[in-house]
Parts: sequence; C-alpha cells; structure tokens
Amino acid sequence: MCTPYRPTDTSSFQTGDSSLPALEQPSQRPPSPRFAAPDRSFRRHLWTSFTAALRSFCTAGLILLVSLKNLMSKMSTNENANTPSARLNRFKNKGKDATEMRRRRIEVNVELRKAKKDDQMLKRRNVSTFPDDATSPLQENRSNQVSAHWSVEEIVKGVNNNNTEIQLQATQAARKLLSREQQPPIDSIIRAGLIPKLVSFLGRADCIPIQFESAWALTNIASGTSEQTKAVVDGGAIPAFISLLASPHTHISEQAVWALGNIAGDGSTYRDLVIKFGAIEPLLSLLAVPDLSSLASGYLRNVTWTLSNLCRNKNPAPPIEAIEQILPTLVRLLHHDDHEVLADTCWALSYLTDGSNDRIEVVVKTGLVPQLVKLLGCSELPIMTPSLRAIGNIVTGTDEQTQIVIDSGALSVFPSLLSHHKNNIQKEAAWTMSNITAGRQDQIQRVIDHGLVPYLIGILRKGDFKSQKEAVWAVANYTSGGTIEQIVYLVQAGVVEPLLNLLSAKDSKIVLVILDAISNIFLAAEKINETEKLCLMIEECGGLDKIEALQSHENEQVYKASSTLIEKYFSAEEEEDQNVVPESTAASYTFQVQGNTPDTFNF
Repeated sequence: MCTPYRPTDTSSFQTGDSSLPALEQPSQRPPSPRFAAPDRSFRRHLWTSFTAALRSFCTAGLILLVSLKNLMSKMSTNENANTPSARLNRFKNKGKDATEMRRRRIEVNVELRKAKKDDQMLKRRNVSTFPDDATSPLQENRSNQVSAHWSVEEIVKGVNNNNTEIQLQATQAARKLLSREQQPPIDSIIRAGLIPKLVSFLGRADCIPIQFESAWALTNIASGTSEQTKAVVDGGAIPAFISLLASPHTHISEQAVWALGNIAGDGSTYRDLVIKFGAIEPLLSLLAVPDLSSLASGYLRNVTWTLSNLCRNKNPAPPIEAIEQILPTLVRLLHHDDHEVLADTCWALSYLTDGSNDRIEVVVKTGLVPQLVKLLGCSELPIMTPSLRAIGNIVTGTDEQTQIVIDSGALSVFPSLLSHHKNNIQKEAAWTMSNITAGRQDQIQRVIDHGLVPYLIGILRKGDFKSQKEAVWAVANYTSGGTIEQIVYLVQAGVVEPLLNLLSAKDSKIVLVILDAISNIFLAAEKINETEKLCLMIEECGGLDKIEALQSHENEQVYKASSTLIEKYFSAEEEEDQNVVPESTAASYTFQVQGNTPDTFNF
C-alpha cells in the first residue's frame, strides 16, 4: 500500500486525524472585577486585531483541510494505478512480450524521436557557380550575354516564340535565374505558367540543349517547397523525366535522375508516384555495369542518392515489392569505396530497417549486416551516423535479428561509439544498447563480456541528458530481463549512484524508468537476502533523500512509485524472513541463504 502524500510541513496536523487541532483560544479574557480594567480603546483595538488574525488563521486552515481532503480523495480513486499489473504496464519491458519490449524508431522520433532533418539532404539544387560554366553542354561563349539578364516576362515571350534558338535562350535564362544562390524566383516562374512549356521541352529529342536546360530548370523548381514540387508534378514532369533516364546523353539522364530524386524526397506520396510510374527499373539499369567504378563519381552519387530517397519516408513505407527490387543494388553499393555513395546507401538502409520486423527481415536476409557493421567502425562521421542508425533499427526487431548483429561483431565497435566525442553518436549508441539489453539473457551477457556496462555507467555519470536518458533505458531493460548474477555485476560496477542522481531530472517518464530499475535491483537483492546492504548503499550515496523528495512530486505515478519503494524497503522493521536466520559473528551478521545463491552484493 502506498504511503499517503504529505505536504512538506506536517507540524500542524497528522494524516488520518478526523479534524485539525482545536483553534487556540484568545490569550486574554475580559478582566475580573478584582483587577482594574485596561483602557477600553486599547482593548477594542487589541480585540479587533486578534479577531482579524483569527479569521485569517481559520481561513488558511480550512483551505489546507480542503486541499488535503481532495488530494486523499484523488489518491484513493487512483489506488488501482499502483497495482502490480498497472505498474507493469507503465514501463517498457514488464509484462510485455519480446516484440513490445523493443522501442521502435517511431518512439524515438517523438523525442529524438524530433522534427529535425537527417544529415542526408532531402532535396538538392543544381547551382551554377559561373553562369556559363561547363556544366551546360552548350559550352556557351562568355561574350554572349543575350540571355544573361532576361526578366520573367521576357522569358515567357521567348519560350512561346516559334524560333527554337530563341526558345533555347529563354529556357537557359530561366535556368540561370533558378540557379541563383540567393532567392531564386521559383514562385514567379510558376505563376508565369512556364512549367507546362518546360515539361514539353523535355520531349525535344531534336534539340538536346533545350532538353538539358529545361530539365535543369525543373530540377531546381522541384528542389523547393512541397507546393513548388507539386507544380512540377502537376505539370506532368514525372513520366517525362523517367523517359529521359534512357537518354544516350549522360548529362541529360543524370539531370533526370536528380529531378526524380527531388520529387521522391518531398514525401511518401510523390515517392510512391515516382515508383508507380515505373522509375525503379530504368534507374537500376543505369548501374547495371560490371564495374561500378567505371561510372563517373558524380553520376553514381546522384543515382545512389535518388535510390535512397525512394527508400525514404514512412506512413506509408515504400511498397515491399519496390524494396525487394532495390535491395540487391544497395548491397552492391555498400561495397563501393566512394564515401558519398556509402553514406547515402547506409541512409537508404536506415530507412528500410525503420519499420516492422518483417521489413527488417527483408533487409537482414540479404546478408548485408556484416558489411554494415564494418562501416559502423568507419572513422568517417557521414558513414558512421547512418550505419549506426541502421544497426540500431535492426536490433529493434526480433531476438534472432538482434543476434545476427551481435554475431557480426557489432558489440566490439561500441566502446568507441559510447565514448564518442559527438553527443549524437553517444545517444544513438546508447539507444541501440537499450534494445540489445531488452533481449535475451545470453545477449545481455554478451554486452557484459564486451565490457560495455562501464561505458553505459559513464554516460549516466557525465553524458549529455539525451544520451543519459537512453542509458537509463538500457539499464532498466538490463535489470528487467537479466539474471541475478548479471544484476549483481551491474550493481558492483557502480550503477546505483549515477542512476539515483538522475532522479532530479525534470523528465517524469525517465524518473519512472529509474524507479522501476531500482525496484528491479531490489527484487534481485531480496532473492539473495541482500536488501539491507542495498538499502545502506542507497542511503550512503544520498539516494534515499532523492527518493523521499519524489513523494512530493507533481506527477502522481512518480510519487506513488517512490512512496512504494520507501514503504517497502526503508520504513519500519519488516517481518523477519523465516528463510533467513542471522548468525552472529565477531564483525557482523552473515545471512545464511537457502539454496545455491548465485552471488551477493559485495561492494
């Protein structure tokens, strides 16, 4: 039963009393005839002041009484919230099967888990540093300034001219405006109604330069906002760009790849539309060469990036058939030596593993996990970040999927990840560990054997708060599913003090998780009759004061959980366990425990 909440100052009443103490009577009575009466005006003034003070005191007392009554009533109506079954459901692992024990990336996104963009770009603009550089196949004469300063109105007139040369100059002028580093006039171009004309130019196989210039212009429009991308899609650009993928001119097919990547990167709706129009097969055919190194690096990077955008976004996730179609190429790209190609491939895999177990299985069964783990140990942050995300997503799956990650040697990389100078890497690594410690006891043992527990405790001590929260989850999962020997090791490694220090955090959920972990440790201590030793340890590191302070916490679950711990382990003497007979020795009492107890809390 939970210890009732008590305000900080309990001197004026005791919980359970039927009423507040009787109010103190006035210290002065009307004088006896035997004594001279004091001055009446003074007496009236004194009595008036006293009665005013008395009314204030009564009012304050009634307010306190009503508040206490409401609080006790609230605790009574929520009494069932502290039942064992209810407490089990408040935490990640208790009373849940293996699937429920895993926290998926969708949960992480609420917090990380984050409205922030990934390190990978959603969309890219093709910005020309020099107005007439070699990016354009026209190789324009720099002395020709005909198209250098066209207004939008002039561009409209030019593209509608029947002269192909003027159309080309106008299209090139539009491309240059849209390629400006600062404030390209995308909306002005859209409002001028130029998109349908630019899309029609994509089909001009008789004029390669105008195909390229219009593709470039549309690519940059599609790199803008969702509304701007919508204008390109509504103009019929997707099938036109897919047709250009087969162009014999590399610079045109590459520009089409880029444009489709921008459209797919806008979100799941346009991603699926690109897939529906049949973009995957011609995209993959661009990489159907014996040696990927034979392709220009920029070309290969663009194709890889577009493929990654076709894997991106959820709600809904990409069609499973599309994933199965793309995966063999991703496996091949994962062995390439170009860092940008590797980074985008790892991002693609992180998107594909961010889902249900069956989607994770589609990725895992390709056999790519060992190579992904190899890249996890890469010193290049742009590669390490997405590979860690992908590995972290895989271990949210089944125990068997987690075991594949472990068997691939991932845990040997985690000492460097858990102590990385980048807080985000530490956080993601700790999150990954939290899902491994949510697994089987033999998997928890592998975490111990690789010496990772001290690193988690190190994060609890001095990591940034986001990393600390993930480390708290890792410890809580460990205490929930670990054996008594494993929990004893955790305590001996020094987890208790830094764990208790985080009870002062403002995050109520994390405080609850910490209290649950402490409760799990106590359950293990009870089984080996070391409860008193654990209580002493908690008191000596100031943990008892922190737990007691939580009894006045604003969160109801927090003060109930803290009160339960206090009442169960730190209140009056508990009844002596009949299975434990204290044997007096010269130094202290040694507990004789039934059976073969695995270990004790030897601090």
